[in-house]
Amino acid sequence: MGLWIDVSIKKHQLKLFDDRKLIKTYPVALGKMVTPTPHGAYTIINKQPNPGGPFGVMWMGLSKPHYGIHGTNNPSSIGKSVSHGCIRMHNHDVLELSKKVPIGTGVVIH
Repeated sequence: MGLWIDVSIKKHQLKLFDDRKLIKTYPVALGKMVTPTPHGAYTIINKQPNPGGPFGVMWMGLSKPHYGIHGTNNPSSIGKSVSHGCIRMHNHDVLELSKKVPIGTGVVIH
């Protein structure tokens, strides 16, 4: 199985696992009620450093079109349900995570 990402909408947490071993837990911001983060199993299909706009220092696109894991230029939003459905992380966290996970990494959102 290798590396995979578990996102808990309820806890506003993203956890990186290697098989069953927890590597690290990160706080995240998720979708608001009108634009919720989609539940399901996806994969990281691309990475884009410095994508511009509100996406902070890194974009990692998911296999669900228009959704991704990205940084933010609004760090006070982390831990809240405020996004348009994407998974927002602190810029330093998303950089760390993007260095650890290759394209093709599984992402489970629940």
